[in-house]
Amino acid sequence: MRNNNTLTKIKSGQKAYGFAMTSPSATLIELMGIAGFDFVHFDSEHGPFTPENIDDMCRVAELANLTPMARVPNIDHSTILRFLDRGVMGIMGPHITTKERAQTLADACRFSPRGKRSYGSSRGANYGRNNSTAEYMENFNSQVIVIAQLEDIEVLDNIDGILSVDGIDYYSSGAQDIAQSMNLPGQPNHPKVKEFELEVRNRVHTSGGKMVDEVVNLVRINEVIIDAAITHLSEAKSSE
Repeated sequence: MRNNNTLTKIKSGQKAYGFAMTSPSATLIELMGIAGFDFVHFDSEHGPFTPENIDDMCRVAELANLTPMARVPNIDHSTILRFLDRGVMGIMGPHITTKERAQTLADACRFSPRGKRSYGSSRGANYGRNNSTAEYMENFNSQVIVIAQLEDIEVLDNIDGILSVDGIDYYSSGAQDIAQSMNLPGQPNHPKVKEFELEVRNRVHTSGGKMVDEVVNLVRINEVIIDAAITHLSEAKSSE
């Protein structure tokens, strides 16, 4: 059975710390595990992740005591299944704009009776070597984290329906794409974008839900590396 250490930490009232990757790197995952992060987030919507390299990235993440999570490129059942079958324990679905899309995401991430995920004897299912398949499915349903990304202007027209869908654990924003949908490209800090994000957050709270940034802290590892390199170079040059 795979247990989600990040979910365990969240349920204990602690914040979980993770890093987002836009390209596969086993070494980087190992290093961040040593640094003490809780989870790795594979951004496959914008990065070159494949079923083959996700397989290996999940292996390394587990060895480094990191929960593997992913933003998928789309919410098709077959796409999400490939990530879950590799061992990913958290799915972020992009561009959830309607109740129907939220339901599609929720259904793809869990087995019956809570969803419609297909079962296969894959790595994520311990290659079928479970004492009880039914027990494995029940355990997985309780351990996976499902996140709906609300990043389009039409979200507010459908927000009640989206928030009524069972099986979405948390919600996230996406300021750049919100700005795009408002014809404000490249302006994620525009007052209209901020107003939209606040309204969505308030509606999520009113429904009894939570935004994912309330339970996790996620950094882009590329930015961490670049910032550290710039700081190092600046300090090295100033000491000459």
